[in-house]
Amino acid sequence: MNPLFSIITVTYNAAATLPPTLKSVGEQTCQLYEYLLIDGASTDESVKLAEKSGISNMTISSEPDRGLYDAMNKGLGLAQGDYVIFLNAGDSFHSKDTLQEIADAVMDNDYPGIVYGQTQIVDAARKRIGDRHLIAPSVLTLDSFRDGMVVCHQAFVVLRKLVDNYDTRYKYSSDFEWCIRCLQRSHRNQYIDDILIDYLSEGVTTSHHKASLVERFRIMSHYYGLIPTVCRHIKFLIRSLKRKISK
Repeated sequence: MNPLFSIITVTYNAAATLPPTLKSVGEQTCQLYEYLLIDGASTDESVKLAEKSGISNMTISSEPDRGLYDAMNKGLGLAQGDYVIFLNAGDSFHSKDTLQEIADAVMDNDYPGIVYGQTQIVDAARKRIGDRHLIAPSVLTLDSFRDGMVVCHQAFVVLRKLVDNYDTRYKYSSDFEWCIRCLQRSHRNQYIDDILIDYLSEGVTTSHHKASLVERFRIMSHYYGLIPTVCRHIKFLIRSLKRKISK
C-alpha cells in the first residue's frame, strides 16, 4: 500500500521566505501527500501566497498561536498521513523527485519508523553554501543524538503513530528533544544516501543560537546523563576550535 505523507509548514509573516517552499511542494512528482500550512495569523502576504500556489491538496489554518512548537503541534493534530514531514518556510525538497524517493524507501523497507537523509545549506537565492556541519550517519540509533542533532529535523521523516506533541517548555530546541523521543519508539530507521532537503541558512534557532545550545545541553543531560554530556561538550568545543583554526 502506498504511504500518505503529511507535509507541515508553519508560518508567521513568512512571505519573504515561503515561495521556494510552496514551489518545492507543488513540483513534487509524487502526489501521495497532504500539505498543511499552519499560520500564526500573519499580517503579511503569507496566507495569500499559499492560496495562490495552486497546491490542490492543501489545508490552510491561520489563527494566533503560542509560538513555533505550539503551531507544529496544531499541525500534528490535523495530520492524517502515515508519515509526517516538517518543512519550514524557506526550506525545500532538494529535487522534484525527493518525495518519491522517500516513498520508495518506505515501501521497499516495509514502513520503517524513521526515514532520513542528508541536508545541504542554501542562501536566499537558493545557491548552495555547503553541507550541514553534522552529516547524517548511515546507521541511526538513539545513541546517535548523543553527538547532537545529527539529522536535520526537515530530513527526519517519522511514522505518524510514533509521534507525540512537541514539548513547548523548550522554546528553541524542542525539535531536538522530539526527535530523540521518536528514536526511542522507532523499530527501524532507513537511511537514504542522498540530499533530501535544502535548508535556508537563517532561522529562529540560528538567531537564538546560545539559548538553543543551553536547551540542547539540558535535553542531552536528561536523556544521556550529565557527566557524559559534559564530556561530550568538551569534545564539541575542541572540534569547534579546530574548525575555526582550519578556516
